[in-house]
This record gives sequence, structure tokens and C-alpha cells, in this order.
Amino acid sequence: MSANLPKHEIADSALAATGKKRIEWADRNMPVLAQIRERFAKEKPFKGVRFSACMHVTTETANLMRTLEAGGAQLALCASNPLSTQDDVAASLVLDYGISVFAKKGIDRDGYYRHINAALDISPNQVFDDGCDLVNILHTTRTELLPEVAGGCEETTTGVIRLSQMAKDGALKFPMIAVNDTDTKHMFDNRYGTGQSTMDAIFRATNQLIAGKVFVVAGFGYCGKGVADRARGLGADVVVTEVDPTKALDALMQGFRVMPMKQAAQIGDIFITVTGNRTIISKDHFELMKDGAILANAGHFNIEIDVEWLEKNTKKNPQIRHATDEYKMANGNRILLIAEGRLVNLGAAEGSPAAVLDMSFANQALAAEWLLKDGGNLKPGVHEVPKVIDKEIARLKLKSMGAQIDNLTSIQEDYLNSWEHGS
Repeated sequence: MSANLPKHEIADSALAATGKKRIEWADRNMPVLAQIRERFAKEKPFKGVRFSACMHVTTETANLMRTLEAGGAQLALCASNPLSTQDDVAASLVLDYGISVFAKKGIDRDGYYRHINAALDISPNQVFDDGCDLVNILHTTRTELLPEVAGGCEETTTGVIRLSQMAKDGALKFPMIAVNDTDTKHMFDNRYGTGQSTMDAIFRATNQLIAGKVFVVAGFGYCGKGVADRARGLGADVVVTEVDPTKALDALMQGFRVMPMKQAAQIGDIFITVTGNRTIISKDHFELMKDGAILANAGHFNIEIDVEWLEKNTKKNPQIRHATDEYKMANGNRILLIAEGRLVNLGAAEGSPAAVLDMSFANQALAAEWLLKDGGNLKPGVHEVPKVIDKEIARLKLKSMGAQIDNLTSIQEDYLNSWEHGS
């Protein structure tokens, strides 16, 4: 390793040139983050601040890292999913941008946690997490680092759920900002980004025609809504499964069929889990499925489909297509599993488009700045991003897209701020 390079563990340094081109391509579609990076370069708000980040190592994440680095931050990045790392991007971040990266596509479980620990070795002042694994390690095996951590940001629904439970149990030792819960994240990244990139992954992995298929979506949160909308737009007969009666009612009133998974398993052609919970599709469902049923998971962790049961109880035909394994059941039916049941839009495609992640990562950057400047009074727990930040990101995104909106008149403002006006 060159003495001039930061500490790192990556797959192949020779991929850096390709990675740099792809990072620059994504940057063209991230104008909000670019504006923030330009300001950070002048103001250096993170001078002397150490960040450990556990995130999907993609072109879009690379531009977030560049933005923090421009602001003076010292960075160590590791992957939040063994299949989501883009090895050329990891190489470019190290060789072209001087950022410490510990990530390899397809790394095993031991290597995954070794990389998290390597990213934590800088003794961070702030953390970025994508699923709560890094924060979990800080609170279990690396507790000696906790006194240095002022707080951090979490980008995923799954991570916020885990953090909220930690806070409820009194286990969380510093404030975490729920970037996932901003409107400009979950309304756009989760819905439009996950919706489009999940379909992209299915196309790349199976080259299936979606029109005319029975397309089962497990979970009707923002990500589930996005997947269901895109599938319907492509001509699928979409079925939604849910445990929340309000979300199920929402799906039904949007024109989707709603039923239990055991019923959907008998008629579905393509199944997408996007719940954030475990064992959504299991043995009882596999045994009911048609020959050639396609399964994929768009939730963060690989626990929504019982892959372990398939591995132990069926005959596997690995890599029958790109990122696709075939499992032959005892009854002769074949089940196709994309991306090992891991996050499909990154395991079989490139994740959400840069134009959408522009807003998500702008939230990350500005929330980190806010935490540094004004977060000193925050207690350990899960906190929302200030609405003023969320609205500013929406304003900047509208401007970048050439759109304008109205402003309230003084009379309208007076009306909204008064209780005295009657009908």
C-alpha cells in the first residue's frame, strides 16, 4: 500500500479510473449536494471532525463523502451490505479522493464486521449509519469509543426502527438524527427511488415481462407504495399483503388487491418483500408457489425471505442468471431468488437514481452540520431533522429542476397565523 494513500481494504485498485467516471456522472444529477459541497469547501464546518460511515458504497454515497471531505472532515467508510459495494467506486474514493474505505462486494460475514471495526478505528465524533449495524457495534463491542461520539445520522427505515427500540430500552448513548423520516427522503428516495430501482433489478436479473404478471408486494409503506406503483404502471396485476389495517385499506382504495401472503403465494408470479421484518416468506409459502415464481427483497436486511430454509431443503442451481439462484422444491417446482434475498436494487442493479439520492444525501450533509452546531443540547435518542432543513432541500431541488412556486401574501400569512378570522 502506498504511503500516500489512506488506510483501506478494497477489491482492486485498478478499477479506480472507471469508478471516478461513474462518480462524476452521478454528480451531474446531484445539484443540491453540489451546492452544499461548494459552501462546505469555503466554510469548512467539519474541520477536525472524524466521521465513521457504514453505508452502501455507491457513486451517490461517494459524492456525499466528497461533500463531507470538502467541509474538512476526516472520513472512514465501510459497506452496510455485503452485496451493495461497487468495487470501482471504492477504489476511486481511495486513490482519487484520498478517503479511507473498507469495502468489497461479496465480502463474508466476518469480513463485513471487520470492515465496520476498521471504520470505527478512527474514534469517530459523528457516525453515519445505514441499518444501525455500526451503532450496534459501538454499543456492544466498541464501547470504549462512545465518549467521543457526539451523535450521528440514520438513513433507513430499518435503522430507525432499531434505534427507536434502543432508545426505548435506554441503551442508546448519543443522539441520532432520523434522516430517513424527512419528507425529502422517504417521500422520494423510498417511493420513487426504491420503486424504480427494484424494477430495474428484476429486469437485469430475469429479463421478465412484467405486464400480465401477478406481482405481490409485501408491505405498503413508502417503499412498498413505490414498488406497487411501478409494477402497476408496467401492466402487472398487483397484490399487496399487509399487517397494518390502515396501510392495507390505503392499498385497497388505490385499486390494489389485498390478501394474506398464504393466499397470494398461490397466485403470484413475482414477489417483493419490503417490510423491515423477518420471515415474511417462508416454508409454508414456498410450498404453495407456482413453478418459476420469482422472489426478491427490497428491505434492508436479508431476513425477509427464509433463504436458510431454501438452502437446506431444496436442490440449488446457483447463478442461473445474473444475481439469480434457482431452488428446486420437492414437488418439482422451481423458485428463483434474486440477490440472495439481500437488498435487490443494489444486489442486482445500481440502487436508487442519483437525482433522488441527491435529496437524501443533502439531508445527511445538512443534518450533520446542524448536529455539530446546534445538537449539543440534544439528549440520547432518536430526533427529527429540523423542518427548515427539509424545506430548504425541497426548495433547492425545485430550483434545480426549473420549477417555481408561489409565496404567501401578507394577508395570507396573517390569516394562517390568526385564530380570530371566522367563516
